[in-house]
Amino acid sequence: MSSVRRSLDPPVLIFLFIFEFSFYSFALSQRLPDAEVEALKEIANTLGKKDWDFADPCNNSPGVQCTCTFSNNTICHITKIDIQEQSLPGTLPPELVKLPHLKIIQLSRNYLNGTIPKSWGSMKLEEIYLTGNRLIGPIPDEIGNISTLRNIWAGYNQFSGPLPQTFGDILGIKSIRFVASNLTGEFPETFSKLTNLNDLWISDNQFTGKIPSFKNWRNLTRLEIQASGLEGPIPSDISVLEKLDILIISDLDGIEGSFPPLNNLNLTTLILRNCNISGTLPAYLGNMTKLRTLNPLLSMADPELYTAARISPLSLTYYGYCLINGNYTVKLHFAEILFPNDESFSSLSRRVFNVYIQGKLVLKDFDIVKSAGGARKSVIKIFTAVVTSNTLEIRFYWAGKGTQRTPAAGYYGPLVSAISVINPDVVPRLVGVPRGNKISAGVVVGIVIASVLCLAATTLGALWWKGYFGRQNETDQGLRGLDINTTSFTLRQIKAATNNFAAENKIGEGGFGPVYKGHLLDGTIIAVKQLSSKSQQGNREFVNEIGMISALQHPNLARLFGCCMEGNQLLVIYEYMENNSLARVLFGEEEVQLKLDWPTRHKICVGIARGLTYLHEESRLKIVHRDIKGTNVLLDKHLNPKISDFGLAKLHEEDKTHISTRIAGTRGYMAPEYALRGYLTDKADVYSFGVVALEIVSGKSNTSYLLKEADCVYLLDWALFLQKNGCLMELVDPKLESIFDEEEVLRTVNIALACTNASPAQRPRMSLVVSMLEGQTAFEEFVSNPVSEPSNDLKFQAISDNLEQNLIDHSQAQSILKDVQRSESSTSAIDLYPLVMDSEYWSNRVSESREV
Repeated sequence: MSSVRRSLDPPVLIFLFIFEFSFYSFALSQRLPDAEVEALKEIANTLGKKDWDFADPCNNSPGVQCTCTFSNNTICHITKIDIQEQSLPGTLPPELVKLPHLKIIQLSRNYLNGTIPKSWGSMKLEEIYLTGNRLIGPIPDEIGNISTLRNIWAGYNQFSGPLPQTFGDILGIKSIRFVASNLTGEFPETFSKLTNLNDLWISDNQFTGKIPSFKNWRNLTRLEIQASGLEGPIPSDISVLEKLDILIISDLDGIEGSFPPLNNLNLTTLILRNCNISGTLPAYLGNMTKLRTLNPLLSMADPELYTAARISPLSLTYYGYCLINGNYTVKLHFAEILFPNDESFSSLSRRVFNVYIQGKLVLKDFDIVKSAGGARKSVIKIFTAVVTSNTLEIRFYWAGKGTQRTPAAGYYGPLVSAISVINPDVVPRLVGVPRGNKISAGVVVGIVIASVLCLAATTLGALWWKGYFGRQNETDQGLRGLDINTTSFTLRQIKAATNNFAAENKIGEGGFGPVYKGHLLDGTIIAVKQLSSKSQQGNREFVNEIGMISALQHPNLARLFGCCMEGNQLLVIYEYMENNSLARVLFGEEEVQLKLDWPTRHKICVGIARGLTYLHEESRLKIVHRDIKGTNVLLDKHLNPKISDFGLAKLHEEDKTHISTRIAGTRGYMAPEYALRGYLTDKADVYSFGVVALEIVSGKSNTSYLLKEADCVYLLDWALFLQKNGCLMELVDPKLESIFDEEEVLRTVNIALACTNASPAQRPRMSLVVSMLEGQTAFEEFVSNPVSEPSNDLKFQAISDNLEQNLIDHSQAQSILKDVQRSESSTSAIDLYPLVMDSEYWSNRVSESREV
């Protein structure tokens, strides 16, 4: 600008200066009311949003949009909040009601939990988008009071209960999407009043009753009702939906019906799958000139076999074990269900792969579309396989041919819909079907397919059962019958990833063998735990770990990529954690410690708590970890915590709390009722979390802390001593240099001490811990509303104090302590991949941390 001004005459310069000054003054005169700024601060805290600028939120806060046309363009109001795909960890903010001009709230694809606030029902919102979060609870009836609402999308959540009848009062609503929302009950009759509705998605729910009448929804342009739980047949009044463009209905319960009357509709997409439709397809389908997608699986033999398929980027291998030796008829069922059957650009995709049976190439450069005569058409390839060693292997392998970026970059590897394997010398018979009665070919195929696909999931278990890995006489009974739901790597892949387990890639020595760093072909960095053949206890914990974590997925759990059981090798493949373990970072050797500020420490506390909440309350399997401690909390490159080492984990059964197996865990972290009595509930993990939280605040290890002046054996003893004397802040790590939120630190310490309460009944559940740590629930509320009165025999301060009580005599105490010591896991006391000082990676990490 200065170079331009030098060439201008002085009057022009004065004019430009006056114009710029006037514009700047005008911008300053537009302001957001203080009440909305304060409300925005509360909203940010509730959502877990950290990067908003409250000095100028309209211009410098991502996702906040203002309209500044109020009061002659002098006042701004927030009219839209749009924050998508940021993994926000908080809850839906009831404080939105403090933004009276808010029209649109877009919070899709985050990590928000909790319920939809009832208070939103008093607002004048026009659009609500909550798709892809962790929302629970019933949808409030009050939402039906938002007469201005036009769109509400809240699919892919875990709500409960029905759609509110009050939604029928939102007469102007145009779009309702509740896909995969766990909704139940009958579809509300009041929806018949929604004459302006043009978009309805209610797939993947658990509704009951019949599909509603369509006669009043004449403005509907898109309707999706897949696997909704509703009953057919499809109402005949669907014929009045003359504006309908896309119609997708599938998996209806109820009685059979004829093909619905669609001759008045001008559809571009029509999918009617598994809708109990009988009869022939109407001829008028051929006259629908706009129709671009027509699901043809009603037109195939055994269409249910082709509604889904298994696909892999590279290779799919199926095994059949314990088969009778002889000749088998193998039928491979294919249908290209991912490519369209039209004349569009997308139809140019080509999937080409090879098929091997018993190691022999039987199909080379196989193209499903070419072989079947088009996409979405079935083709069956039949082969004879000779089984000589009770084992059958079928492999589908992508050899680099076909398209890879048409219509878009993605996976174009092998795809198979179903497999049947039949021994002609064995006559299949259904239980309950008299001998001599014939079974249809479709039934036989279905039976065999189900059996073979189940074999795919239990292959590794069968390998162990037969002792194919050379451990028939050594492996514990617990390895038999193992059912693993995870990826199986070949030993060749792992050797390539680790450079044949090269010494320079060794990053630690775990409890049952070394741990290596590796690189997969796609660039993914992995950690490979190698099971020592000498460790029987390791065998048991290996099985337990694979079985547990293969069924779990959560951002705060270490991710299991897969395992390898080949030859004499047992390998577990995890995601690689750049910052090793929490224990290493906090109180490892000085040269490898990282300086953690308070926000990072607090984030780690919250992350561990969220992981435990998932294990205890949110996972399909309710699990007690039994060994929560710093070495079992790993840190990724962003210092996000991941709970690891599930070797000691147990399924939690509400009616079975006293265990008969030996006590296992790590001294200093075990809850007293478990260490002394074998009484195990999820509250044992809560206790361990409390200890770890104290370590995070103080930067000191619970088990290595000793203060003779105060007669304190553990860090927990010292914390209780400080609490008693009213000086808890002395617990804080001096490395923080007093740069922290004192209120937040004090709240964290108090929560930690509540978690280590001697009585398990008095410890909070982990979901409440998360809520208190994030400030959503006041700690005082928990204290003022105890779960129950503590039992007299559990009023002790720490484990060391408890041994002085009269709960058990001295000889019993000695016996228990010895048992605890013997049972302490050899694996759990060591990092997943502890530090090797001479490894190249850690040399680099040390230099990086010093630079920081």
